[in-house]
Parts: sequence; C-alpha cells; structure tokens
Amino acid sequence: MAAKWFTVLENNPEVMNALGKKLGLSDDLTFYDVISLDEPDLLGDIPRPVYALLAIVPMTPAWLRDREKEDEKLGDPESYYHGGAAAAGADEPIIWFKQTIRDACGSYGLLHCAINGPTSKFIVPGSTLEKLRNAAIPLAKDERAQMLYDSKAFEEAHQSVAGLGDTAEPTIGSGEHRGQHFIAYVKANGHLWELEGSRNGPLDRGELGEDEDVLSPKALELGLKRIINLEKDSGEQDLRFSCIALAPKSNAT
Repeated sequence: MAAKWFTVLENNPEVMNALGKKLGLSDDLTFYDVISLDEPDLLGDIPRPVYALLAIVPMTPAWLRDREKEDEKLGDPESYYHGGAAAAGADEPIIWFKQTIRDACGSYGLLHCAINGPTSKFIVPGSTLEKLRNAAIPLAKDERAQMLYDSKAFEEAHQSVAGLGDTAEPTIGSGEHRGQHFIAYVKANGHLWELEGSRNGPLDRGELGEDEDVLSPKALELGLKRIINLEKDSGEQDLRFSCIALAPKSNAT
C-alpha cells in the first residue's frame, strides 16, 4: 500500500485541461467531451486527429476476470510488453508508469496521454511534462514509479485542480468514487495502446492505419468498446463510463 494519497479528480475537460496546462501541455491541444461512441454527428464535433482518449470505467466482475487473465500474460516485470520489448530506453515503444500513489489515477492517465505518441510534440519546453518524460525514458519500471512518486511538481499540479469539477471535492482517503478506473488510449508507432497504472504493464491493443486515430471505429473496437462488449456479453448491466478526447483546438493550425 502506498503511503502517498491524492484527492480524486473528475474526468472532464475543465479539470484535465487545467491539469495539462499546469504540467506543461501546449494550448494548441484541448480535451473535448465524447458524448457518443457511435453517432457520427456527435463525433464530428471533435477536431481530428484525436491524439488520446481518457476514459473512466467501473470495475465490473466481467472486466475484472478479463484483466486478471491478461495481467498474468504480461510476464517478466522487466519485459512487460506484448512481444517482449525492453522495459526502458530510447527504443521503448511506449512510456508507462506503474501507479504507486493512491487515488492519483486521473493524473497518471493525463500523463500517459500527454507524453506518448504525437502528443509529446505539444509539450512546452522546460515544463514539468518535459522533465518527467526525459527522466522516465532510461528508467526501469520500479525506478520510474519512484521518480514520479517523489515528484513535488506532479503532486502540486494534481492538487491544484482537485477542487475543480461539478461535484464536491472528496476528502483525501475517504474512499469516495472507488471502483472507477482511469484508462488512457494513445496511438504510438502505429499501434493503439491501453495505459493504466494499476495494470501489470501497458497493453498493445493492435495496429491502426495511418488514417486511423484513437477515435476511429477500429480504435474504439480495439479499446473502449472492447470493455463495453465484455460487460454486454456477460449479461451484466453496469455500462457507465465517461470519456474525453485530446485533440487540436478548433482554431489551432
């Protein structure tokens, strides 16, 4: 159990845009609410390409069973990618952090969205994001987790936005909003990656074409809809989730 405990964040554009700005994500990107996964008219309101999705999903029995099976297959913690890629270094296909701070899953999700794939080009030079990304690259899993655990800048950024959102700010360690898991989906090196700090490692969900972003039909089927379908196929009814998309500002070039 971790000694450090943050305040739970809401998964909405107001909170995550404020956190991204505090950490050093360019103003050229912003988060948008994803109102529907199927209706073209509603999806069409979000500028493309979409660089990342940040979703919050309840832990259901069906998803828990699936997670346990997958995590068993992730194998050696120092070689935790499907395909056996090295856990650290410049050739690493994705930068993933094991979560060791309780209730900080929203900030871990934002971090995974911001430092991977094309989004990393929108990091402000000299910012906390740039420093965390550069420091993480050569580190193995446990060292990387400790580096983030010790980061005062990361902690201060998280706590600075904890009071934003539509609901009352929960008390640290109160247990409110438990059972909800933040998941980041990013496209990197032509693959869709599912990133969650409470898993045993990052998950390569499959290849995407050059014209397919993380909100494309294929990416949704490989990613968020996969979890939804697990729930439907099990006969259970807990399909509650929220999702926001990181994409260019509509006036950005």
